[in-house]
Amino acid sequence: MNMIEPNVLALGWFALFAGVASVGFYVLTGMFPLETRPDLKARPLGLLMLTANVVLLLALVGGGLAYGAANLRWTSLVIVGGLAILFAPGLFNVWPQRWRDGLAGLAIVLAGLGGSVGLLQQIGSVFTL
Repeated sequence: MNMIEPNVLALGWFALFAGVASVGFYVLTGMFPLETRPDLKARPLGLLMLTANVVLLLALVGGGLAYGAANLRWTSLVIVGGLAILFAPGLFNVWPQRWRDGLAGLAIVLAGLGGSVGLLQQIGSVFTL
């Protein structure tokens, strides 16, 4: 394994971050366009949660790529990122319908993305100047 990727721990963390980001992406794409979601458009809390989720998703993707580029070989980065994107729809379809749509899904994704961004900062310190 050392010849393939010497930093297996960083590879595991990157796989976790990529998986959370991929599933979060699928949940958030179901919330757009807002014209098709009157349940979110009418509630200020729904729009606020959607905005917070998009910001956290962008932070996780950017920070995860920075963490992966600093700690992994580029081949590992591409393969694990591709596998996360490939298998994310399967994880998304396992969720119950009520968790995927509406405020419940946004709250779950907000917790997952927020926890992942916090963990990424704790492990990789990617958001420091």
